[in-house]
Amino acid sequence: MKAIILKKYGLPNNLKIEEVSVPNPKDSEVLVRIHSASINDWDWGLVRGKPFIIRLLYGLRNPKIKIPGVDIAGKIESIGNKVRSFSIGDEVYCDLSDSGFGGFAQYVCIPEKSITKKPVNLSFNESAAIPHAGLLAYQGIMNKGKLRAGQKILINGAGGGVGTLAIQMLKQFEVEVTGVDTGEKLDMMKSVGFDHVIDYKKVDFTKTGKKYDYILDTKSNRSAFKYARSLNKNGSYITVGGMLNRLFEIQLFGSIISIFSDKQLSVLSLIPNKGLDQISRLVEEGKIKPVIDGPYQFDEIPDLIQLLGEGKHKGKIVVEI
Repeated sequence: MKAIILKKYGLPNNLKIEEVSVPNPKDSEVLVRIHSASINDWDWGLVRGKPFIIRLLYGLRNPKIKIPGVDIAGKIESIGNKVRSFSIGDEVYCDLSDSGFGGFAQYVCIPEKSITKKPVNLSFNESAAIPHAGLLAYQGIMNKGKLRAGQKILINGAGGGVGTLAIQMLKQFEVEVTGVDTGEKLDMMKSVGFDHVIDYKKVDFTKTGKKYDYILDTKSNRSAFKYARSLNKNGSYITVGGMLNRLFEIQLFGSIISIFSDKQLSVLSLIPNKGLDQISRLVEEGKIKPVIDGPYQFDEIPDLIQLLGEGKHKGKIVVEI
């Protein structure tokens, strides 16, 4: 099978396409023929070995993960002897971040517990755009149980996969949502439901004096104290990704701020695939649909990882395998 191979940390153009053996599923695994995959921040970090925690997790000098790729959608080709919930021919999707990665290939073996049947009303391309970003959005907002009609909500870094799915989840409630991203993405953001949009290159939302009941952050590019000043009384801030030093700062100072004020700041610890079945129901009910950048071809994956790293994508970058 064809696969994108990661032999050493560095720039995405170091990645190579090679022929490798098709894996065999273990007793509790399924073999999936991958039809589509999408690009994520995980891939950008894993390929470069940055931030340093990536090397602590996946190899100091050389990566232990040989095939990157987090989000996939495909069809089950074979199953292990102990698999009971799925059958050959089932169309599935999932987040591979707790299953050894491997999404940039024609086949991958996945534990039965980590997969979900894909929404029946979406193509493989659309389905591949959902798992990781959708779960960050769902666990960051929908799963907290703090949404109330009339709230003012802001999403920082709103033009990517997380933001474009989160806004659609939020529009089920009578809330007012502001999205922050680069100017090139603002028209697209308006089209998916944002009530207000801000070009971060022109306006720093933490300096406008406006306050929000809830902030979902995908960038973590400001101090915890600036975020706290942008929250209303009893407001909540949660970050789902971004700069590592800022994440540590928000975790540390956010806890202190939460103790001495009525504002809550926290860092989401994503639980891969938890809630993906609920997301599937929202998709099948027509309440959310991913915004796709692509689809692109398999051999374009290295350039696409670079594109994501530069923040030039709109929605989720999707590749047909």
